Amino acid sequence: MRQKINQARRLVVKVGSALVTDNGAGLALGFIEELARQIAEVRERGREVLLVSSGAIAAGMQRLGWAARPHAMHELQAAAAVGQMGLAQAYETRFAQYGLKTAQVLLTHEDLADRGRYLNARSTLVTLLELGVVPIINENDTVVTDEIKFGDNDTLGALVANLVEAEALVILTDQAGLFTADPRKHPAATLVAEHRADDPALEAMAGGAGSGISKGGMITKVKAAQRAARSGAHTLIASGREADVLPRLVRGEALGTLLFASASPLAARKQWLADHLQLAGSLVLDAGAVQALAAGKSLLPVGVTAVEGEFERGAAVACRSADGREVARGLVNYSSSEARRIARRPSAEIETLLGYIDAPELIHRDNLVLR
Repeated sequence: MRQKINQARRLVVKVGSALVTDNGAGLALGFIEELARQIAEVRERGREVLLVSSGAIAAGMQRLGWAARPHAMHELQAAAAVGQMGLAQAYETRFAQYGLKTAQVLLTHEDLADRGRYLNARSTLVTLLELGVVPIINENDTVVTDEIKFGDNDTLGALVANLVEAEALVILTDQAGLFTADPRKHPAATLVAEHRADDPALEAMAGGAGSGISKGGMITKVKAAQRAARSGAHTLIASGREADVLPRLVRGEALGTLLFASASPLAARKQWLADHLQLAGSLVLDAGAVQALAAGKSLLPVGVTAVEGEFERGAAVACRSADGREVARGLVNYSSSEARRIARRPSAEIETLLGYIDAPELIHRDNLVLR
């Protein structure tokens, strides 16, 4: 099963506050530099890496001289605003030492729940990867509310893995991995080396909250692994203090806990498309487009003869033959009004007709499932 990580081409790495801030003592610049070195090495092996980093609130607390995490929302937001400045600067400086450019991307869970914003975030992140940039992603803690109070960056890491269709989510923490019980209370507990991510028994093993600096704990990591597995991503939970941990994990070394998905990313995504979407409208296809979809191709505007219903970019729509039979369904790259303007036209004319081009396909084959 470890070879699944060795074969992963796109990874999301999540690091927690305890690592980034040395348990709240301030930004752990030595750890950040070592993390940059390891990510540079992983990228040299041909992998794409996105980094989800906690630490803004903890770093802000240190800068403001606060020993304990506050409870008032406005104080949490203020700490995040102060800490984010130092956190971004630290990452930019350390990654630059290894010839890597970084980009700060601040997200909220709402950004990933709204389909239009979801696709915008996906396009930005994929473009950054294509440009050779390492995205440094954090929650936008200066404006969110529930995400600070109830959320955690383990969940955000899983959402990002789903967003960019990463094959692996690596959660680096201050623990060696998931144990059969809390090792602080049960000395006989043993490390779980590998397990199926969707096994409900994992939550009982992971019970317990995080530290005073972090808000997660092992339970949020298990739930993040379950969420990531729904789109086919495997999750590794390992100690960020283990020497050379990322290159060793990518080589397939048996470190930490591997919670593996039971379906491939594409199969899981197609299943979600097939079974769990309310359709917002329909695209009527000509015979050539129907044949193209059956052959595994994307849907191009030129093959669409009519657009039914009103929908936004990213909505789930049906693809129907001329006689009304649903032949496929998928996530559309353009709104209904835009789809009507580019229907029956070649992809080369999209930019002229709309003033911009997001994609040459109306529905990409990876976002489409046959009926």
